[in-house]
Amino acid sequence: MTLIVCSLRRLPEVVAARAPSHLITLLAPETLAETTIAAPANYLAIGVHDIPHPQPGMVAPSPETIEQIVAFGRTWDERAPMVVHCFAGLSRSTATAFVLACERNPGVDERAIARALRRASPFAAPNPRIVALADDMLGRQGRMLEALEAMGEAEPTSEGEPFELPARH
Repeated sequence: MTLIVCSLRRLPEVVAARAPSHLITLLAPETLAETTIAAPANYLAIGVHDIPHPQPGMVAPSPETIEQIVAFGRTWDERAPMVVHCFAGLSRSTATAFVLACERNPGVDERAIARALRRASPFAAPNPRIVALADDMLGRQGRMLEALEAMGEAEPTSEGEPFELPARH
């Protein structure tokens, strides 16, 4: 089955059209508290800022963030899509989809997964902190970060288009 990545604005239409069994929300803590989402029963909401390193007054992705994502991802049986979204559908959500695809495919070259991500979205700009923490947790020895760099620069945009990334490669 597939991972679907989208922005907060496009989330209602994606959920209505694709009927996902699982949904991951990654939004700033202050936005998360104000957001009401009609979600499937299998829902993970994470309040985290889109930052590449810890900053005062902000919530950076942490090892616990990655543990939550990976543990939640393992509950997904792939019978229906999983939707992953953040505010713009560009950074936190694309990093999370990349992490989930890498976790599901331990024997697959990270660059192949990154290339699939880039083909799916020229706008994908995965959050490097999420990827670095997952690389460490999944024992990928820096290969996820190298694959991220090999993707090249994302095309500039303020909001990504919804896209699909295969869960299995």
